[in-house]
Amino acid sequence: MKAAHINAVCRAARNIMVDHFKVDVEPDKPYTGKSAVPSNDVSVVLGVSGELTGQIICSVNNGTAKNIVGTMMGGMEVKEMDDMGWSAIQEFGNWVAGSTATELSKESCIIDVTPPVVNEGSSRFHSSKTFITVPMKSSIGSLDVHISLESATS
Repeated sequence: MKAAHINAVCRAARNIMVDHFKVDVEPDKPYTGKSAVPSNDVSVVLGVSGELTGQIICSVNNGTAKNIVGTMMGGMEVKEMDDMGWSAIQEFGNWVAGSTATELSKESCIIDVTPPVVNEGSSRFHSSKTFITVPMKSSIGSLDVHISLESATS
């Protein structure tokens, strides 16, 4: 994985939080893992194809998911996730996907991103690929961005 590609994904996720949710975001120390990628209560899984292949998984706890949905709904308090809430989380994934494609295009890398799949419940994603995880903290909660991308020509 190239640092420029990882940084582009991180910029995309950060820009969504800053531009759409109007919160400051502090990235924490990245770490790598292989075989099992931990998820929090809610994860948005994005498949990547094109010049890069792999996955991006955005993972949050229930409180952060409700804060994201509430912010997307104009600041309302969300007590429980309903169909509209799950749709909003999926749309959050679409925002990250679109922003990632834009940021990678600035690195002369063209990708397609699959429609987001939302996973409910704490679990582990298993993969033979290495993931780099970049934790991000904000006033609406923490977001873990798990990234596994490689050149399609390798």
